[in-house]
Amino acid sequence: MKLHRWFLSAAAMASPLFATNLEVTIEPVFNGEPLRLDSLRYETAAAETISVTRLSYLSSGFALERDDGKWIEFPESIAWMDAATRRNTYPLADVPPGHYRSLRFYIGPDAQTNASDVSKYPADHALNPNLDGLHWSWQGGYIFMALEGHFRTGNTTPEGYALHLARDPNRTRINLTVPLDLTHDAGVLIHFDLAALLNAPRPLSFGKDGTATHSRDGDPVAVSLTSNLPGAFRVNKVASVETTARKLPPVTPIDLPEKFTPYRFTMSRTFPVPDLPRDNPLINERVALGEKLFHEKALSRDGSISCASCHQSDAAFTDRLPVSNGIEGRKGDRNAMPLLNLAWKKEFFWDGRAKSLREQVLMPIQDHREMDESPEHICEKLTVDQDYLHLFQAAFHSPGITAEKISLALEQFLLTLSARDSKFDRALAGKAEFSDEEKRGFELFMTENEPRTGQLGADCFHCHGGPLFSDHQFHNNGLEGDEPGRAKVTGLPGDQGKFSTPTLRNVYLTAPYMHDGRFATLEEVVEHYSSGIHRSGTLDPNIAKHPEKGLNLNTADKAALVAFLKTLTDVKPSGP
Repeated sequence: MKLHRWFLSAAAMASPLFATNLEVTIEPVFNGEPLRLDSLRYETAAAETISVTRLSYLSSGFALERDDGKWIEFPESIAWMDAATRRNTYPLADVPPGHYRSLRFYIGPDAQTNASDVSKYPADHALNPNLDGLHWSWQGGYIFMALEGHFRTGNTTPEGYALHLARDPNRTRINLTVPLDLTHDAGVLIHFDLAALLNAPRPLSFGKDGTATHSRDGDPVAVSLTSNLPGAFRVNKVASVETTARKLPPVTPIDLPEKFTPYRFTMSRTFPVPDLPRDNPLINERVALGEKLFHEKALSRDGSISCASCHQSDAAFTDRLPVSNGIEGRKGDRNAMPLLNLAWKKEFFWDGRAKSLREQVLMPIQDHREMDESPEHICEKLTVDQDYLHLFQAAFHSPGITAEKISLALEQFLLTLSARDSKFDRALAGKAEFSDEEKRGFELFMTENEPRTGQLGADCFHCHGGPLFSDHQFHNNGLEGDEPGRAKVTGLPGDQGKFSTPTLRNVYLTAPYMHDGRFATLEEVVEHYSSGIHRSGTLDPNIAKHPEKGLNLNTADKAALVAFLKTLTDVKPSGP
């Protein structure tokens, strides 16, 4: 099966003889002006001022109409477009040369693709849920388009909105008239105007029509979106594209030994395919070295603590403290995050300041409040240990011990730590059974809170959905305080108070909770979302759409949520 994937440029794709490439770029705009995310500045026909924090959608079924009326179809074409990551280009390759008059595509995948097994898609494929964040996991099917943000009327306090267009009947066809001379490679720039999406022909008012949709049958908000979508796309310009076939350089594994044993990476069949580092392929020799280093106290200046001191295996690799202790009892300011299923993460620490595990592992070693040691001194200490010399020799081709080798070995060990065998997993496989209270908790967890349509769930799945129970994104979840969080890394005001979404797998073992360990129990966490929300301009839209202080859950439902969360605890201890 030929799978069309998204690449940076059509120029990067080699063209066969007598075929051309068409680079389709779709840019989000508002009333023709480039869209600025997290900016409460846009006026709608309903006299509401809105911002957009998320615009993410799937386009599929691209086709071109020739001047003679014949359609050239690309039935397996699928593109994930995302405003936050500026992912807006999709190349149609191997197009028969000629003159064309129309372009057609759909918002949303076809019914067969929508019901497909997501675990089959490679890590870089548009339909991999860990990449696009648009799959509804246990409910099945994809979100075709996610549009989220804040709105206000006049000078009122901003509220949140979350429009999730989904379900097969809502797949929407987009037809655009565009003259294309494809006797050479070309590009077409399309504007996706969100003003048109919200205003015509069926104007939407968040205040009157509702702040959310999950596209249930007969939902008028979903009907309005599908009515407005075809007119929201407009061709802006067509241009020739110089094509020089460019191939990305091959990825060369770093310093592999002459003899090694590939590590057998295992995961749940329900998990999406992870994007494992190709320059550091997993081998038994490095995993073993990384595990020894993880428990090595010589990595700290005074030899008193190791990585495992703050990341204990029987506590899901946390330390049961609000904030971790370093050497000499020095206190940090962050709760130790669980080190589970890291193969699916792209950014590390609560604020995401590390872009890879190999970068992350060296930071606490050098932090004055933690291990307070230099990588150079560590290498000197390990070099006098004959056991380490042999282990490094087995794991790397070049001689000696270096900081890079230490980071690569630790990265490999951390990538093998997984959580995948809980009562929840066994219940889904028919090997265990939920209690009535746990069933109710699962129902609440996976159900939206949308009073307009009679849905009164806990809305947990937006950030903690999927088999990994994390979207691996950054959110402001309504905690009181003025910590910058993600904004300290990005410098963006829209990231104020946002922190990484931790996995909920083994969450019962990882108390206390939140980035600063402020909540001692799961009951306190649930109560926060029920009655303790602190509102701010960057509060996540999926929380901001709820009542002022939270969901107002009753006592039984709060207990049911906690009961369900406990089912996510692995039956066996976590580890490689």
